[in-house]
Amino acid sequence: MIAEDFTRLWTKLSRDWRIHLEQSLAPLTESQLNVLELLLQSPEPMKPSDLIQHLSISPAAITTLLDRMERNELLVRKRDEADRRLVWIAVSDKGIAEAARGNAIRKALIERSLDRISSHNQQLLVYLLGKVASS
Repeated sequence: MIAEDFTRLWTKLSRDWRIHLEQSLAPLTESQLNVLELLLQSPEPMKPSDLIQHLSISPAAITTLLDRMERNELLVRKRDEADRRLVWIAVSDKGIAEAARGNAIRKALIERSLDRISSHNQQLLVYLLGKVASS
């Protein structure tokens, strides 16, 4: 019964957040925001193939996603000077601004959701989700 209740609630919450994010982030997508965050948080430059381990999408889908992001001026691809076969991805100024906007939108959404429960219960929820996520 607990697993069924959890599944129902998690599915509803995920769906509601996804719908709200899609509407609020436009024209940016959640996938694009995730890529921008990965690139901005990485201490080292990244190649498209480096994204595979972080995203649950195929190499072809990553290429399509990066093509769209490049067309929308969110990132730039640069050939390696020493090995022209290598392509590095860099976030553009527009991409940095969109990542900041997207983070603010997501943070506000989550804060509105968490504001429904006490500070103590928020901490407890994060603790318990951490336990579930680490198993």
